[in-house]
Amino acid sequence: MKVNVDFDLCASTGGCMQVCPEVFEVRSDGYLYVLQEEPPPELHDRVREAADLCPTAAISLED
Repeated sequence: MKVNVDFDLCASTGGCMQVCPEVFEVRSDGYLYVLQEEPPPELHDRVREAADLCPTAAISLED
């Protein structure tokens, strides 16, 4: 799995970070950072949930 974020769409709401902080982080500068572009299999379900919950659909996944 590869995580892609369209930063032009991202609103940095932090919902993804709450679901999967191992992969997503909104820092004090207000921007989202992807900590692991290719997360390990044990995180795939939570990464999918984070992508599904994104209010702007900025997160896309490649399998």
